[in-house]
Amino acid sequence: MIDIFHLEVLCKKDIDNIFVVFTDNYKTKGNILILDQIKQKLQESETKLQADSIVLFNKFSTKAGDLEVFITDRLYKQCRKGKVWKSRAMLSTLKNAIYGFDIKASRSRGGLDGIFRIDRHFSPINSMMKKIFNFLDKPDPLVAKIGKHFDSSVENWIPVRLVSHNLRLLGIILNTKKGAQLVLVDYDKDKGN
Repeated sequence: MIDIFHLEVLCKKDIDNIFVVFTDNYKTKGNILILDQIKQKLQESETKLQADSIVLFNKFSTKAGDLEVFITDRLYKQCRKGKVWKSRAMLSTLKNAIYGFDIKASRSRGGLDGIFRIDRHFSPINSMMKKIFNFLDKPDPLVAKIGKHFDSSVENWIPVRLVSHNLRLLGIILNTKKGAQLVLVDYDKDKGN
């Protein structure tokens, strides 16, 4: 096992198996986690989700600024139901949060990994749009919990997808004084637009 607290050099040849962590809430910065360690963080999130609907998964330092990623009980249930929870595809997708969310370049040009806006007016309507906008428009009971947890209203939220080659995690971006916060609520495996 790699000692993540002392690893300083990153080899680019195995980039799919690592991602950079902003902080571990102690004294280290720029640690590297491999997919097994992301899996461990998800297991820790499972335990925390027994007591709360929204838990902090990880903090990232990105080119676009600091980003906190939160996991919800809804994401957990949907991913378990779809048999993607802790899958390699999910772990690789979570790794891509390191790209951050740049509001000025928030629309995907296709084929890129990262965090991208889901636009209500895109045509044709795809499964990601249906899932995230049904979640927001119904609204799902979690919408009120997110609003209360982050002291924010749905009008200020940006629907997004966290993208990897095999999976998209759906959620919302909140821009706060602390930086950007990504709250993940669902997933999508459809390869369509």
